Amino acid sequence: MMRIALILLVLLPPFAEAAGLDRLKAFLDGTKSGRAEFVQIVASKSGRKPQNAAGSMMFSRPGKFRWTYDKPYYQLIVGDGERLWVYDRDLNQVSVKKLAAALGSSPAALLAGDNALEKNFDLKEGGTADGIEWVDAQPKNQDAGFQFLRIGFFGDTMRAMELTDNFGQVTTIAFEKFERNPQISASQFRFTPPPGADVLGE
Repeated sequence: MMRIALILLVLLPPFAEAAGLDRLKAFLDGTKSGRAEFVQIVASKSGRKPQNAAGSMMFSRPGKFRWTYDKPYYQLIVGDGERLWVYDRDLNQVSVKKLAAALGSSPAALLAGDNALEKNFDLKEGGTADGIEWVDAQPKNQDAGFQFLRIGFFGDTMRAMELTDNFGQVTTIAFEKFERNPQISASQFRFTPPPGADVLGE
């Protein structure tokens, strides 16, 4: 469910070869929680009109996160450390499954996971464009549900993620107002299905 990041590829000059990987390692080592607004664009391989969405996200590692889509329709995704909850307000429907099945080699593992990136992804430098330094991440698990993931940094801040799924669809998420290590109430990572909602799954 996690849909994810951003734009062009230009090779880094030789003196900056390790920049993207260094940024990623420093970000993961030094970031225990985060909060940001985001704009998401989903572009299909068929050339259909891109789908746009916007919302906010927060996470507290390990394993807790909250993604809220406000536009074009409301959807809430919560990882409480044990389960993954997805609430679609228009359908009044909740789906739930074990969080371990949703993390592992998924994009959510990069933000809310336990730092074991090399275990789940093949990582390499992705070049730089418009001041953003990129890391390319390929999942080692063929059942990950996507083919390729790119993570973009500007300085020590994560600015974008770009996800290519198994159907060639590209999801780009640009982060804005990214806060590192804010104090976030534990209640933000708890979810109780609304009265009358259909609950599907475990």
